[in-house]
Amino acid sequence: MDYVIEMLNIRKEFPGIVANDNITLQVKKGEIHALLGENGAGKSTLMNVLFGLYQPEKGEIKVKGKKVDITNPNIANDLGIGMVHQHFMLVNTFTVTENIILGNEPKKGSSINLKDAEKQVKEISERYGLSVDPTAKIADISVGMQQRVEILKTLYRGAEILIFDEPTAVLTPQEIKELIQIFKTLINEGKSIILITHKLKEIMEVCDRVTVIRKGEGIGTVNVAETNPNELASLMVGREVSFTTEKTAAKPKQDVLTIENLNVKDNRQVFKVKSLNLSVRAGEIVGIAGVDGNGQTELIEAITGLRKVDSGTIKLNDKKIENMHPRKITEKGVGHIPQDRHKHGLVLDFPIGENMVLQTYYHQPFSKRSVLNYKNIYEKAKQLIKEFDVRTPSTSTLARALSGGNQQKAIIGREVDRNPDLLIAAQPTRGLDVGAIEFIHSRLIEQRDNGKAVLLISFELDEILNVSDRVAVIYEGEIIDIVDPKETTEQELGLLMAGSKRQKEGKLS
Repeated sequence: MDYVIEMLNIRKEFPGIVANDNITLQVKKGEIHALLGENGAGKSTLMNVLFGLYQPEKGEIKVKGKKVDITNPNIANDLGIGMVHQHFMLVNTFTVTENIILGNEPKKGSSINLKDAEKQVKEISERYGLSVDPTAKIADISVGMQQRVEILKTLYRGAEILIFDEPTAVLTPQEIKELIQIFKTLINEGKSIILITHKLKEIMEVCDRVTVIRKGEGIGTVNVAETNPNELASLMVGREVSFTTEKTAAKPKQDVLTIENLNVKDNRQVFKVKSLNLSVRAGEIVGIAGVDGNGQTELIEAITGLRKVDSGTIKLNDKKIENMHPRKITEKGVGHIPQDRHKHGLVLDFPIGENMVLQTYYHQPFSKRSVLNYKNIYEKAKQLIKEFDVRTPSTSTLARALSGGNQQKAIIGREVDRNPDLLIAAQPTRGLDVGAIEFIHSRLIEQRDNGKAVLLISFELDEILNVSDRVAVIYEGEIIDIVDPKETTEQELGLLMAGSKRQKEGKLS
């Protein structure tokens, strides 16, 4: 059998944890090979070994049958291996072409030959159906387009094997369709693709084979044509998983959050939230559906006190909270699961135990007269870590050493435990596996059933439709429609998110 990539018996250790334990991955030429596993199972670690970012303790790697030693990403590039990371590595103020040639600039004499580079980028873009404007600034293009720039970067460097880490996490349904088409074009051109994903639907749609990893160990490789989502889910988590969120009908009561005529500017002083009106009642989950960049971030930051409100009102339990200090807003009963867990959710260089009390450390029993009581802090952390299944070697492990999914579970545990009147959940399941998603959805519904208000912001339409009681569609900073999730489809939501208002059809809800 001809394999383009063979990772044989790979072992990768970090202090206190074996991330990859004797894993084998074999990728055939011209296939889309999925790498599936729970959060912290070791998928990204394994790919970082292949891309030269980590060195394995044991095992060997072969590229096209030849044993290789990939000690850094430049060697990976030279071997034809390219990686599109989950968090894009782009310079916002540079153009598409400047980002693509960065570190690999074509020279004309002593200066950079930008014209030739633009021509080459245009040719590659057209060949693979990427439709990217080589002269556009990164800051001015959509998230989906930025991802295409990342793909172009690898193709410009001559990649034959492309690794994609959770590539659809931030894309709209339309962009996902377009990306799948791009995958097919790449395969037709003789490329091979390794796809790290949690989305079983995508695996069934585009992949040829799938290798499953559980708790750092290889469970095996199966042909997609011979399996189904339920079987893959149970291989991944080691038990049966339910794909539909069990919930009774909502019984909404009084308004908890009321937003009227809200206007908020972004960092460039451009209005990103415009005359926005929205209410969330006790005992309901309101989902906000929209393409990334339509004002969701500014809206969340305005509610939580992280961004100044220009005009309009935000009321919590009928009391104004706009432009209050974030701690005051928190103490009035707002919980916040932030969309950027590293920037706003955790202090990465603090132990995970101390991160569990970031909102409450200055209250008893965690401190007295400004002196911290570490015994009580770590006891509380142990309880939350157990309750929310945060997989960590210990409570004193630094937050940055945990996988993204376990970092997320820690934040959710901390916020839900405070039992706030309003829980803002921004991308709460981003990068999480089906087992963790099932758990988190049930906790959001539990908050709702306990009479709390939940505001869910997500780019995952199936999550919005599955969990929300009402769906508010945001477009260019305005709520353009509110729909009942039981009476709409992903397609209709996708159209609304692209700005096609249902009023035109006389169907305004």
